Amino acid sequence: MIKNTITKKRQEGFTIIEVLIVLAIAGLIILIVFLAVPALQRNSRNTQRKNDVSALGGALAEYVTNNGGQLPLNDAAFAANVETNAKTSFFDATIPTAIVYTRNPNAIAPGGPAAGVNDVVQVHTNSKCISAAASTATGATARSVIALYRVEIGGTGGSQPQCQEL
Repeated sequence: MIKNTITKKRQEGFTIIEVLIVLAIAGLIILIVFLAVPALQRNSRNTQRKNDVSALGGALAEYVTNNGGQLPLNDAAFAANVETNAKTSFFDATIPTAIVYTRNPNAIAPGGPAAGVNDVVQVHTNSKCISAAASTATGATARSVIALYRVEIGGTGGSQPQCQEL
């Protein structure tokens, strides 16, 4: 008796369709990563700015405690005492690059530092925050201190003013 055996040819490797599907999925994953990374970096920088402003508030509170409840008299006194202490104690010495201190509430620039200036913090006495982007001298005491700064907003490369009471 003769057996009729049919031998199948064994196929090895991937078809072109399988390769294209794998490449398409890999491309989608890479696209998602490239879209997410800038947002994560921006959020990280914004969080660092907010933390630095909070640290500046702590250094200012320490100065007031050590100086009989008195705030620095001018920008030079602020820079020599509060800012220096904040940078050595809290800041990584990169953000903010400039801190402007004034005791004149009328000198407040609306919305804080100019648009696009992300590494400047304006510190003002005799002022209160009335919104995230605005401050006023109305109702503020001589010991009321605010910080005006900017945080980055997504996609456009722009920035948004922030007001924080210290």
